Amino acid sequence: MTTPPLRIAFVSDIHGNLAALEAVVADIGRRGVDRTVNLGDSLSGPLLPRETARFLMAQDWLQLAGNHERYVLGGGALPREPSDAYAHAMLGTAELDWLRTLTHRHALADDDAFLCHGTPVHDDVYFFETVTPQGLRAATADEVAARLGEVRAALVCCGHTHTPRLLRSRRGQLLLNPGSVGLPAYGDAQPWPHAVENGAPDARYAIAERGDDGRWSAELLAVPYDHEAMAVLAEQRARPEWAHALRWGRLP
Repeated sequence: MTTPPLRIAFVSDIHGNLAALEAVVADIGRRGVDRTVNLGDSLSGPLLPRETARFLMAQDWLQLAGNHERYVLGGGALPREPSDAYAHAMLGTAELDWLRTLTHRHALADDDAFLCHGTPVHDDVYFFETVTPQGLRAATADEVAARLGEVRAALVCCGHTHTPRLLRSRRGQLLLNPGSVGLPAYGDAQPWPHAVENGAPDARYAIAERGDDGRWSAELLAVPYDHEAMAVLAEQRARPEWAHALRWGRLP
């Protein structure tokens, strides 16, 4: 029995970087995909949250919420962190109402795929990486299996960590993180201080392809764009750490 071929582009963690998103969408348009999926964390940051929201609202994509959609809406620590507070302040009623319609996970039963922002259970837990008191490391096979739980889909996609990754589960499932469209480096203090650095300013995304035999493969892609314009905008918003991350893919 054969299955129809299918190509899905996955974007994630745009963080209001409309220039990076537009470059990725242009690249997707040259690659003949059947659909595009957004895995969340789309707006939070000091860049262009309102314009990015309106761009995304005009697309016919399946779109998920990330943990920062929840924070922007007021579902995180109070008061909001600066990036979430700025995004909230810039959004109107239509954009906020749209955010409320999004969920952090979705099963594509007909395509044997499962999509989430963080893990299948939590929108703010790393899936393929683990934070320790010594910093960030790749998750062990046991950790990945525990976070995957009973999800049996042949393709499982997540975002959240901004780190492009391709893994295979012990059941043979393809596990995919497309990386971040809009923010190639960041630091976090929870649960312990750690840094994520991709080492380049390029916008990241991925394309997963299901062949006639029903098996999934995937390609991780990096797209150059005018990152300097976004870095200057971050500086104008008094966020020098964002400017450095956007220029170099590393923290200051």
